[in-house]
Amino acid sequence: MLLIPHEVLWLDVLIPVGDLLWNDDIGRASHWLGEAWAEAIGHGAEVHRGAMVATEWSKLVCFAGLGPGEVLIAGKKVVGLSQRRTRAGARFQCAVYRSMDAGLLPTFLHLSDADRASLAKSLLQAVEMCPEPLETTLDRFLVHLSER
Repeated sequence: MLLIPHEVLWLDVLIPVGDLLWNDDIGRASHWLGEAWAEAIGHGAEVHRGAMVATEWSKLVCFAGLGPGEVLIAGKKVVGLSQRRTRAGARFQCAVYRSMDAGLLPTFLHLSDADRASLAKSLLQAVEMCPEPLETTLDRFLVHLSER
């Protein structure tokens, strides 16, 4: 994950075990969070409720794959989610891009020129930018989050 200031909205959400939003099922645990993001984003955003979808590059670059609870617009990922669990609870890490130079991230990886080009092309096909300003989307998300 390449984080460039003002180009990526990164947000952590913590849920303790026993909370009303807690779900023991890792595959379903982030659906509610994806729903809050989809409502905040609008523009036909949908929550991925299926299993993990691996691609050629998803082990190396998280936005190249698709996981439960992540949010799509027209089949492209607009919100990426990751989940870290302990006995105390879960931390959901959320990322939304304002913009992405698909060719920049591959330059930081030890890849051949052909693989860098392939990864950049894959990211262009897989990732959607947030259709509204990140500040507006964050404000809407916090409203939808507080309603849960």
